[in-house]
Amino acid sequence: MKHAEAIDQIRALIGDRLTTAQAETTQHGRNETYYPVTPPDAVAYPETTAEVSAILRVCNALGCPVVAYGAASSLEGQHLATHGGISLDLARMNRVLAVNAEDLNAVVQPGITRKALNTELRATGLFFSVDPGADASIGGMAATRASGTTAVRYGTMRDNVLALEVVMADGTVMRTGSRALKSSTGYDLNHLMLGSEGTLGIITEATVKLHGIPEATRAATCRFPSVEDAVNCVIMTIQSGLPMARIELVDAFMVRGFNLLSKANLPEVPHLFLEFHGTDAGVAEQADRFAAIAEDFGMSGWKTATAAEDRNALWDMRHKSHYASAALGRGGHIWPTDVCVPISCLAEAVTQAQTDAARLGLTTTIVGHVGDGNFHAGLSVDPSNPDEMARAEEFTSALAETALRLGGTVSGEHGIGLGKMKFMHAEHGPAVAYMRAIKAAFDPNNILNPGKMLPPATEKGD
Repeated sequence: MKHAEAIDQIRALIGDRLTTAQAETTQHGRNETYYPVTPPDAVAYPETTAEVSAILRVCNALGCPVVAYGAASSLEGQHLATHGGISLDLARMNRVLAVNAEDLNAVVQPGITRKALNTELRATGLFFSVDPGADASIGGMAATRASGTTAVRYGTMRDNVLALEVVMADGTVMRTGSRALKSSTGYDLNHLMLGSEGTLGIITEATVKLHGIPEATRAATCRFPSVEDAVNCVIMTIQSGLPMARIELVDAFMVRGFNLLSKANLPEVPHLFLEFHGTDAGVAEQADRFAAIAEDFGMSGWKTATAAEDRNALWDMRHKSHYASAALGRGGHIWPTDVCVPISCLAEAVTQAQTDAARLGLTTTIVGHVGDGNFHAGLSVDPSNPDEMARAEEFTSALAETALRLGGTVSGEHGIGLGKMKFMHAEHGPAVAYMRAIKAAFDPNNILNPGKMLPPATEKGD
């Protein structure tokens, strides 16, 4: 077996929490999108930082790849062991280590999911705000610099992680950041690790910001004659300074997917899904102000909800957009992609995406956290159809080019992983070489999630 010596040594460290069983390796080789099953050679289940450190020392000495594994909800293949080796499943490191309510933060292990964390926090009157939709692990969310439906108000993981404990490739345990809200000491290694996708170190602890649960919450839905009308309404809302907690766009195809999957019975036209947080009087005023803005863009079908069960049903439907997109296609596979552009360019980017999808004959949903200029396209594809896959790749390339032309980025949320490496030179240019230098300094033997994020050095642009 490949990497047999490393596997034997790790088994000696953690016993039967290291497995090579086919069922386990196959499970850890699956993903939510169109990538083929890519099993690791073995799966390890550490329970402490010390065990992670010991495993990495072994793997570094023997040149065995290590890929961190959380909830496996990433959409660009970040958790796939494309070079074999060890899938490091952190699910057993899932405790809340401390809640510092007075300072509005909590210290958690990487395997706890966002929903489990909020369940633990329920009695404190506080909540963890980042909501990417999937019940992702906090470690995975930090590693991919996750965002989500509430980022327009509360920020992304970049804004909500104060400190990290990270195990480096050679087993060294490093701490970045602190519980203090700011620092002016040295390089900002905390933010360097956020979004590094397991290529620079393994996150074993995170100190995250918490927020007070709002006194009142109101959700709303409304519809528009066109995507452009809906997006222009969003732009005006943001430019007006209205404090939105959530403002989500779904196009007509996405609504059709919701109707198929969730029996939503919504008119199949573009919608905005909204949420307002504050006092009773505040959310009422915010909703009224938004409705007044939206009427100028042809809004209709205005509905609000304050009951928790109604609000939860709305966001549960929105969070299942990946599966609702899959319901539209024949093969049940989705090629997901996302971009983020300046808010003033959002309408142009979305309409260009729709034009490109129609030109290429693709079934494509558009949904997004448009309050911060980020939107997603979900392409229904059949991986066994080379022509369809080629057209999907042409679409994603065109969307990336549109985003860069408009001053944006090729991913506001999904990250790079396997799927977007080919765009790194176009977005970052000479900075890619400096990223490689950082990777070489942190992981000289290239054992940490090799083959991800950074394109091969032989590619054009070096």
